[in-house]
Amino acid sequence: MRPNGRHTAGASQLSAFRVWAVGLLLLSAVAISPTTARAAPSQAQVATTHVYLLRGVLNIFSLGLDTIGARLQAQGIPVTVANFVSWSSLADEAAAAYRAGRLKTIVLVGHSSGATALPDMIAKLNQLGVPVKLAIGLDSVFKTKLSTGAERYINIFIGDGPGEPVRAANGFRGKLDNVDVRGTGVGHISIDKNEAIQRRVIAEIDAAIMRSRAPALPVAEQGAPRQARSAAASAPARN
Repeated sequence: MRPNGRHTAGASQLSAFRVWAVGLLLLSAVAISPTTARAAPSQAQVATTHVYLLRGVLNIFSLGLDTIGARLQAQGIPVTVANFVSWSSLADEAAAAYRAGRLKTIVLVGHSSGATALPDMIAKLNQLGVPVKLAIGLDSVFKTKLSTGAERYINIFIGDGPGEPVRAANGFRGKLDNVDVRGTGVGHISIDKNEAIQRRVIAEIDAAIMRSRAPALPVAEQGAPRQARSAAASAPARN
């Protein structure tokens, strides 16, 4: 018995549609899936990098920074974890290493009052002629103004909590990103311990180190006057 001509044509169209759909699915899978793993920074780039992690008040509420530091050290990246009140002496230490040629890439990370102190540390480093590649603040607790340059500044804050967006003053050079994580379930005390936040911080640091071959932004000459009073110095400490 001969097959019905209409049935044969319908089956042929259905078969062609299935082939088209499968092909589209395969193309979509290729487009959205990663092709290769993220490249790691080279040993030479890592050796001339230092990450300074500034805890908040009392050194007991920012222990997620210790975890981030341990993960970075596992990659061979040198780190210093300290209380935010040490920001000035740490800037002097970083500047001395930079001038001696031991340090090329400086990354700063702070939580709470440690995040509030980041613009002060950046300003001092800039005055000493030292560029900052990346700074990441986690829920800065006071109104914070960024008056001098970091190549990139990422402020991750909880918009309906104690955290504040960072404002760029006139003349700011660099890229400023305010990232509001309200509604994600993280709180002021837990933001530095959140796994997704920690992964983002480490990924941003790795990317900054990978960019370290690019020329740094120009910074203010040594001894240039500061343009803004420290938010951390003018407000009472709070974690």
